[in-house]
Amino acid sequence: MEIKHAFLYLSLLLGFSLLHGYSAYAAGTHDGSEQWGYVEVRPKAHMFWWLYRSPHRVRDPSTPWPILLWLQGGPGGSGVGFGNFLEIGPLDGNLKPRKLTWLRKADLLFVDSPVATGFSFVEDKSLVVKTDEEAATDLTTLLKKLFNGNEKLQKSPLYIFSESYGGKFAVTLAVSALKAIEAGELKLQLGGVALGDGWISPEDFVFSWGSLLKDLSRIDRKTLKSSNSFALKIQQQLAEGSYKNATSTLNHLQDFILNNSNNVDFYNFLLDAGNDPVVGGRGSRGIALMEKYTGYLSTKKHSPASQRVLPSLMNGRIKKKLKIIPKKVKWVGQSRLVFRAMTGDYMKPRIKEVDHLLAKGINVTIYNGQLDLICSTKGAEAWVDKLKWDGLRKFLNLKRNPLYCGRDKTTTKGFVRSYRNLAFYWILGAGHFVPVDQPCVSLEMVGTITGSPSHS
Repeated sequence: MEIKHAFLYLSLLLGFSLLHGYSAYAAGTHDGSEQWGYVEVRPKAHMFWWLYRSPHRVRDPSTPWPILLWLQGGPGGSGVGFGNFLEIGPLDGNLKPRKLTWLRKADLLFVDSPVATGFSFVEDKSLVVKTDEEAATDLTTLLKKLFNGNEKLQKSPLYIFSESYGGKFAVTLAVSALKAIEAGELKLQLGGVALGDGWISPEDFVFSWGSLLKDLSRIDRKTLKSSNSFALKIQQQLAEGSYKNATSTLNHLQDFILNNSNNVDFYNFLLDAGNDPVVGGRGSRGIALMEKYTGYLSTKKHSPASQRVLPSLMNGRIKKKLKIIPKKVKWVGQSRLVFRAMTGDYMKPRIKEVDHLLAKGINVTIYNGQLDLICSTKGAEAWVDKLKWDGLRKFLNLKRNPLYCGRDKTTTKGFVRSYRNLAFYWILGAGHFVPVDQPCVSLEMVGTITGSPSHS
């Protein structure tokens, strides 16, 4: 497709070194159904975004059509790549229409965050963020550039959806954005936050792994004891503020579990990981995690792209379509930098941020795949129990409601419990990648969260 704005062709001629001269660029399709661009969130730090307008949009003045911002995990996973083409976007990894795309319920905004992720890039390696808060500040800057001058966007509530480590990004962004909204610096309606298998409290997850795998007959009693010893060491290191050491111990625990479970898949405990890249060297662990994303997702009928096909697609046909990606920028070319830079923040919990959002009246939804190990439902329930929110006791005592898919009421797909501005979804038969494993019930969940008007 051609680009509407002719000046963008000049960006290809200007090249990498001069891109920082632009604070923001945008391009898109002729019909306005897609827009994308770069925002220079800091000097020489460029964040890429891609917005899809839903063809299912319902014009209902009483219920504004929502925008869903998707934040990938990792840290260093590309939402523009993984979330878009392998999970919820309009096209799959073979560029075929995705039947149950989340575009049915909302406009979709994908962002490669933090900078140096996916098509985002930095001109100086020192500009890579080291904390969740720094990533949130950059994202807030991007939202200001996109929303403050656009009244159409301002009319649509923004829902921040996330997966895995993206959950930490989501709650820190929501806190940052809310502060900017209250200060009059950001013109945005914050509809809510949704945490999909979110890495909110690493301590609670590592304590869940051993007992969960023992109950599943995947490890024995001796391995359970050793696993709990690792978890206790991590707990102590976190209490001391030794976050980098805790990350190192986490890596050793993961390796130990893999070696003593015959390579259980951390993303779905019913599967074998085989030659799991996560076992690779410490220095490559960040990129290995991203390779594991595509490796796992390629086994799913809804996401046929393999880990070799996706980079080829992104650096080939997609880069050619977008036109504004500098020639020297390769998709995930700098992503290794992100994971390494955030080693000191990786194990920090973000429960306080969730409490802050709940106290402010922001809608918070937690959804978890039944078969996930790394961000297990057991671990998620444990950190929810630690919330200081005044509605927690009532929430925990409420009965769960069953979930089904469409008109089929014969097969239970999950459960949900909600009270005031907190909701928890238990998604059955899903691993770490809920939209891939259970696309139908996931889509219905999105409609409920965002309050999307029904369409014919």
